[in-house]
Amino acid sequence: MREESKMVENDRRIILEGGSFFDGTGFGAEVDRVCEVVFNTSVVGYQEILSDPSYAYQAVVMTYPLIGNYGMADDDYEAQRPAAGALIVRDYCDEPSNFRSAETLSTVMRRFGIPGIAGIDTRTLTRSIRDGGSRRALITKASTSIEEGLAIIAATPVPTDAVSFASRREPHVYRTAHERHHVVAIDCGMKANIVRSLSERGCRVSAVPWNTRAEDIMRLKPDGVLVSNGPGDPADVPEVAATVRGLVGTVPMFGICLGHQIIARAYGARTYKLKFGHRGGNHPVRNLLTGRVEITSQNHSYAVDGKSLAATPLSVTHVNVLDGTVEGLSCERDRVMSVQYHPESAPGPQDSAYLFDEFVAMMEGARHA
Repeated sequence: MREESKMVENDRRIILEGGSFFDGTGFGAEVDRVCEVVFNTSVVGYQEILSDPSYAYQAVVMTYPLIGNYGMADDDYEAQRPAAGALIVRDYCDEPSNFRSAETLSTVMRRFGIPGIAGIDTRTLTRSIRDGGSRRALITKASTSIEEGLAIIAATPVPTDAVSFASRREPHVYRTAHERHHVVAIDCGMKANIVRSLSERGCRVSAVPWNTRAEDIMRLKPDGVLVSNGPGDPADVPEVAATVRGLVGTVPMFGICLGHQIIARAYGARTYKLKFGHRGGNHPVRNLLTGRVEITSQNHSYAVDGKSLAATPLSVTHVNVLDGTVEGLSCERDRVMSVQYHPESAPGPQDSAYLFDEFVAMMEGARHA
């Protein structure tokens, strides 16, 4: 009887490139979707992960087993239009216990057309990604055969428009009390807490679409420019790198995650895809300027090629303790700084929030130069 009940519950299937598959129980939207499957090691923050634009076109495997137990709060979205491709969990809870909860996770996912699947062995799936690398998969009904699923994956183009999909369509100004600086943020899929972090430091933020040109940004008379986080391959958005090249040396600049990679490419460095990326709130990064190790929150598939930096004026300021990848860059001459991780992470480690203070100090210095 138990086996029969289990078979009834297993109404959804994940079919991965290579032919492996997992059956489980669906929640969220009952739609089929092809996504790149990645994993996140965070213990909390599934709402922020679901609504982080950097997860566009990706199915996120949560390594922490219980998801949905505190519901969804109105104030905790990183973007009002969640962009994640799908969510894959071990145990899904549809009866949240939290006084701030306004809706269940499944309700929100249905509204935004995001499929979910629960009840699978996420440990095995995560190990598969770590050993074999990120790969594409189809989230579908359990009756779909492996052959059918692999044919659908093969026939689905790999998207290259992730940034344009995740970016805002129109400019928007975020005002704050006691404004001291004006920051123009190039929105490549920007998280809301980046704006909050700048606002707390007296910065008015003018967020502009990803393809805004350098001359249009300068017409806004910024004290500084932020190149935001976002999804996908930085090589897919040469327009943003061209904008950065047009701004370098004229205004202080700060890049976060994808913005870090774009700044590196704007200076002529290369980027490459990691085997399975960095995602979660427990990545140790060494600050080479202080020797201090910071625990950071990360979400990216690509990294800056350290060897290619030799031909640029950029200096490495931070490195990943686990794999030695480049985590921070600076160019003192041009008043440019960038980090691969998320100093605004919420919820998450706060070790790196000082970087926003350094950006503000850089704007102060330029003002009095």
